[in-house]
Amino acid sequence: MKYRTLPGTDLSVSEVGFGVWSVATKWWGVSDVEMGKRLLRSSYDEYGVTFFDTGDVYGNGLGETILKDALGDIRDKVVIATKFGYDIYNIPGERKGHSELPQNWSKENIRYACEQSLKRLGTDYIDFYQLHNPRMESVLSDEIHETLERLKEEGKIRHYGAAMGPDIGWEDESIAALKRSGYAAIQIINNIVEQDPARNLFPIAEQEKRALIVRVPHASGLLDGSYDPDKHFDKSDHRSHRPTAWMQAGVEVVQEMKQKGLFDGKDRTIGQLAIQFSLFRPSVVSVLPNITSDATLKEFALASEVAPLTKEQFEMIDALWVNGYNERLKQHMSNTQTKPTPILHEA
Repeated sequence: MKYRTLPGTDLSVSEVGFGVWSVATKWWGVSDVEMGKRLLRSSYDEYGVTFFDTGDVYGNGLGETILKDALGDIRDKVVIATKFGYDIYNIPGERKGHSELPQNWSKENIRYACEQSLKRLGTDYIDFYQLHNPRMESVLSDEIHETLERLKEEGKIRHYGAAMGPDIGWEDESIAALKRSGYAAIQIINNIVEQDPARNLFPIAEQEKRALIVRVPHASGLLDGSYDPDKHFDKSDHRSHRPTAWMQAGVEVVQEMKQKGLFDGKDRTIGQLAIQFSLFRPSVVSVLPNITSDATLKEFALASEVAPLTKEQFEMIDALWVNGYNERLKQHMSNTQTKPTPILHEA
């Protein structure tokens, strides 16, 4: 495993991280908590994964307690990122489907959420604390910024930033976050078949000396070899929300890359190529694939060690995008003008 450092910080993270949502929610295929704990521990013990990204909303806290159980005895050897913003404390019950919960950005709730996360994680500090899917007013909020600075001064968090979403898009918010004083990094969606708006964010991140953390590198299974066009996905499965026509167009793109010799299973798999594509960007410090089994853990973790993507190969993929498949795969991009803001819970 190779490691990268977030600019302006002492946080060194593994190039391949572990997105804990894959073992703490029912959307990704792992419903056995003990299996999830084993995968988390194996990722560190066997492959050197040190970056673990979770959120208080994942499994209503399970995504944090599972980390404590799996990694509590090596807390000082790993980097833990978690998120806040969704009001899981005033709205009891299990989250239904993929709809967003109300958000609560009051300073009182931020402090309370931080304290609860610290307890669930079994630690006295959070390495990287992220606003979870903030809208523009939250990114620009002085009160939120000041609250995070106070938590940092108190030693409860080491660094902070934002995870943009929930879906792809949010370019204006991402740019504002990258330029916001105090933000160490932002988390975005980026992959071979979903390159916008990330393409516009890379140069800004480099200019502002901010790190980018990438999730969804495999486009919901399209880029890891697991997508079966004949398979039916349950409504609770995140892949059921992908348009069938979009997925079929994506399959054609994958075939084009295979014909060009970009992956053959010897030097690298398609799943490893997808991770290396994002890691090729110098502003990207870690990529978070969906790890759901021993096989995916091994394959994705080794993306940091197999033959790296060359400049020529990267440019070949880039040319495919520029010369047409971006239009074939174009889908609606969300922003504050086209997507409603979640209901805010009154503090």
